[in-house]
Amino acid sequence: MAAERICRRCLLREMDGSYFDSIYKYIESIPQEQKASRDEYALRLAKCKGCAYLQNGMCAQCGCFVEVRAAKAKMKCPRGFWEAEGKNESEGVS
Repeated sequence: MAAERICRRCLLREMDGSYFDSIYKYIESIPQEQKASRDEYALRLAKCKGCAYLQNGMCAQCGCFVEVRAAKAKMKCPRGFWEAEGKNESEGVS
């Protein structure tokens, strides 16, 4: 029997199982005016995918689920790889 490979640098949506369904339900429930645009969300996740701190869908720097953090317009990356959408740096929430 082959050992199951764990994907360390994957987003939650790339992992097997329905364990994280509640995370996606939460993202869907975020009011539209508080969400990042689709393009910004995709850009943020692409940057997270290339980050050494991404581990099993979570940021090892701050402990967040990166897909949740990236979905919120006012959030920014704790490592500075992306900023709050539509805000200057001093207005972003870390």
